[in-house]
Amino acid sequence: MEERSLRIVGTDKNFFSKITSTLTRILIPTKIGINGMLISIKRNSLMKAFENYTQEDNYDNNELEKKYDSAYEAYLDSLDKYVMDSIYKKVKNGSASEYEEEAMARYYEVTSLKENEYIEYKYRKQKYLLELDYEGIKESGKEKLIARYNKFYISKMDSLYKSILKNYSIKVADTTNKYDSAKEWIYTKIFHTLEDYIQNILSLKLETNYDERLKDIENDYEKYESYTVGKLDTRDNIEKNMILLGISRKLFTHSLPLIVAEQCYEKLLKDARTLVQDTKIAAKREKVYGMLINLIEDYNVKLLSTKVYWETPKQREEYKAFWNKYKEISKLKDTDFVEYVKQKEILFIKNDMKKIENTKIDYSKILKYYKRKLVDYGAMKELKNSCKSEGNYIKVKKREVA
Repeated sequence: MEERSLRIVGTDKNFFSKITSTLTRILIPTKIGINGMLISIKRNSLMKAFENYTQEDNYDNNELEKKYDSAYEAYLDSLDKYVMDSIYKKVKNGSASEYEEEAMARYYEVTSLKENEYIEYKYRKQKYLLELDYEGIKESGKEKLIARYNKFYISKMDSLYKSILKNYSIKVADTTNKYDSAKEWIYTKIFHTLEDYIQNILSLKLETNYDERLKDIENDYEKYESYTVGKLDTRDNIEKNMILLGISRKLFTHSLPLIVAEQCYEKLLKDARTLVQDTKIAAKREKVYGMLINLIEDYNVKLLSTKVYWETPKQREEYKAFWNKYKEISKLKDTDFVEYVKQKEILFIKNDMKKIENTKIDYSKILKYYKRKLVDYGAMKELKNSCKSEGNYIKVKKREVA
């Protein structure tokens, strides 16, 4: 009689505790059992409504959509009732399992958003309740139920993640608070949400062959997976977030539009430059610098190359000149790979120097580092009191070049 859809039952019970548990379920119809049956009924109604609504040959789509929405609302209500009738009371009287305590903590975390972040709360509460039931369904081991529920789960979770990211995008794109320190926290939320999606939904899609169009991001997904093992340092986290942004350009082009993705990239570039400046050990600094160069390439190739609208004609022309030079250098890739890497790096350094020379952030240390690289590559000549770069003299103190 009892549906175990929202809790994990340990497998290490002894014989007598199993008998006691069975008798309790038979003789005492607790709220847990009643709620479990209700959830099961509501879930079955929901899946039937979803399957009818998503049929390609349905003739009354509006009516089917209404039935689906109504079934979804009733299903969520049954899940919410379970949390309050069962998990909450067990946590309150100290009889909850570790899993139930964690579930309740997550519930409080979500509901804390209600007063100040209602839109985010609305989507995150749905996401929380669906995840809670899905864990129970997987724990049941009922393959047919899991396969059937997966279709609804992936579809609905796709919608919820897109809504959450769209809400963040609106906040990031709000130019009235351009220098608001709270935006730093929004960037963090965006990266956490992207990672959560890739771990829990994209992985499920790839596992179930949900969409053949996802094949072209499998390489990026495999790169991301390499960052899920072991403890990550600051450089690793920046690289991981760079991969997440690259995947987002293929999965969330509307929910995380280019203007927002651009600001996310700029945030990572800022962090990477600061890390280069702050890293004291030469070998580690070289690794961080290599990561920065890869990030600059990702930013210019994966994002700016797709940009249509520019703030000024000058910016558009400057990027056009950069892009033409990049394509010219790329021709060396098959004939002289070493020279290709060198010329590409020189191009990226010079381009980044132009962007940071007049910013309010103190980038003096990384500018010095860049100039040293250009001198080593023969792209800038070191003179007594100046450096020469392609016919233009940049006056600097000698100690800044060394």
